[in-house]
Order: sequence, then structure tokens, then C-alpha cells
Amino acid sequence: MKSRLLLAAALLGTSGAAVAQSSMSPNAAPPPPPHMATQPPKAATDMQAVIDQLPRLGLKPIETLTPVKARVQPSATDATHAVMKQKGMSTAPDPAVTTQDMPYGSDPMQYARIYKPTAASGAPMPVIVYYHGGGWVIADVNTYDAAPRLLSKQLNAIVVSVEYRHAPEAKFPAQHDDAFAAYRWVLQNAQSWGGDPAKLALAGESAGGNLAVATAIYARDNNLAKPVHVLAVYPIANSSMTLPSRTDSANAKPLNTAMLSWFGYYYSTGMADMQDPRLNLVGANLRGLPPTTIVNAQIDPLRSDGETLAAAMKSAGDKVEQRTFPGVTHEFFGMGTVVRGAYDANQYAIVRLKAAFGIRN
Repeated sequence: MKSRLLLAAALLGTSGAAVAQSSMSPNAAPPPPPHMATQPPKAATDMQAVIDQLPRLGLKPIETLTPVKARVQPSATDATHAVMKQKGMSTAPDPAVTTQDMPYGSDPMQYARIYKPTAASGAPMPVIVYYHGGGWVIADVNTYDAAPRLLSKQLNAIVVSVEYRHAPEAKFPAQHDDAFAAYRWVLQNAQSWGGDPAKLALAGESAGGNLAVATAIYARDNNLAKPVHVLAVYPIANSSMTLPSRTDSANAKPLNTAMLSWFGYYYSTGMADMQDPRLNLVGANLRGLPPTTIVNAQIDPLRSDGETLAAAMKSAGDKVEQRTFPGVTHEFFGMGTVVRGAYDANQYAIVRLKAAFGIRN
């Protein structure tokens, strides 16, 4: 029994002293962060320019904060905007896309932001259900505006960016339940918004990348309309804390390995959660899933998650492509205006989605 508890603690990324999970209060004190001396690989110059803005904006180590305080820290989006301002670029939302917030459930956090291209021709458009990141504890649809806005514009698509309940106020599996409910809601309403339900894809970043794949599994298991593609950007997918990227990117920024333990402390209800196939996707039944694109960053403790998920999906017979972009970090996908690696990843994802939607131009 003791060996099982030690294994579970390792999977959660905790020391024996921090095995217990947090209360449901967003003011609950964080667990003591582990110390890891490994230095991450060097970032590309343009990527480092964004990372350098974070301490200038006053970012404190997330793993040392309560959720309430963590939620008001400057984000990678704020750092990107700071670099854009230095370059004389506008940080205003692209007017080529309009947005509207709509509820899909009764809780105030159960709503979605619907992105539509202003130049829509009237013909039915592809639909992308997008889930944002933040470890299921921090961030929201405002933080993660860049990717859904870009996808809507470049693919002439309706993008539904799903907000969901956050932990620790609503612990696992609340976020997955919300993701699944939102998917059903989109299936029921996409046509009335001008969307083509036959051209529907799932997408997400980080925790949202996990939700995208988990929702594809849910759709398969519940005989719902199957998405034509899944785009998972640096998804949470493997509960092992001994993966290579957990060590080589232990002190990466803006996401480090200690933060993975911090997130787990607040979103899980117990050690068994970490092996639930909705979180530990590599242990799920992955057979019969849609074609999938997995995007990873080299300097990211979640890099190995995407790499091992791709291997597991291939073993299950799925069509999957995975690319790790060099010189970039977690959160880079929304930085295409100032980071070349992000621009390249954006274009790669757009090409893959165009093929899935049958778009030839």
C-alpha cells in the first residue's frame, strides 16, 4: 500500500509532505514547490524577448501563490502585447472577426465566445470548438484570444471558444463535463449560427488541448457526430513525472515543472484522478479517433506529453502528426505576431485544418 501511495505522489509531482489535495477555496495555500536545478535550452531571440517581459510586468512564481493571486498575475499574452507595443504594433483585436458571448449552461462560467469572420459570404462555414489553457485553475477566454481569432479569420470559420468552471472551486471532472456539454451544445446550434455541422473540428491549448482530445473520445463513446480533426497544442496528456521534458524543462518559463504539481494540487480530488484516462490520455482507449495534429514547444515540461500521446495514438491506429517547434516555450502558439516559431506553428495548424475542411485555397 505504501508503495502505491509513493507512486501516486510521484505521478502528482509532489513530495510526501504535499500529497493531500487542496480545499475548494481559491485562497487555499499552495504546496511547497520542489527544487530542480536543471536549466532549460536557450530560447530563440524573439521568444526570449517575450519571456523577458514577464518579470518586468511583475510576474511572481505561480507555484508560490494561491489561485486567487495567481489569476491576477501578468500572462504570456500581456508579455506578447508589451513586445508588440515596443515594436509600434497595435494590440487591438483584429476587426476582421466579431465576437459574441453565449451561455451553454446555468453556471456563470459556462459560456462560450463565438468568433465569426466579418466578411462571411453567407455560405455555411466550418466550425471549430476551442478550449483554452491555464491548468484548469487560471486564465480564461480573454487570455486566450489570439488563436481562436486567428483561426476564425484564416479559415473563414466559426470558432467557439469555451469557458468552463475553474478549480479549486469546481474540481475534476467539472472542466471535462463542461467541455462535453459545450460540444453537445455546439452540435445542436452550429447550423443556426451559419456553421456547417459536417465540418466541425476540435482544438485547444495546454489544458484545453487535453479537453479537445478527451472530447473526441467522449464523442466516439457517446455516438455523437465525430469531429473531422483535432488540433491539440501542447496538451496535458501523460501523468508520469519522469518524462524527459519534466527534467530538461523543469525551470522553463512561463511554465515549469513545479507549476504542473501546483495545478494538480488544486484541480484534482485525490491521487486516483491522475490516472483517470481523461487526464492521463496516454492510458485511454484511443482507437477510432479523428485525424489529429499535435503541436509542441521544445522548451516546455509538457513537450513529452505531446510526443508520447502521438506515439500512443499511432499505436492505436489513428492518423496523427506531431511537430515539436525549436527555440520556443509553452504558450508560444498565441505569439505569431512577434515570434517566428509561433507564426510557423500557426501556419502548420492552419494548413492541417484546411485539409480537414476540404479548403483548397
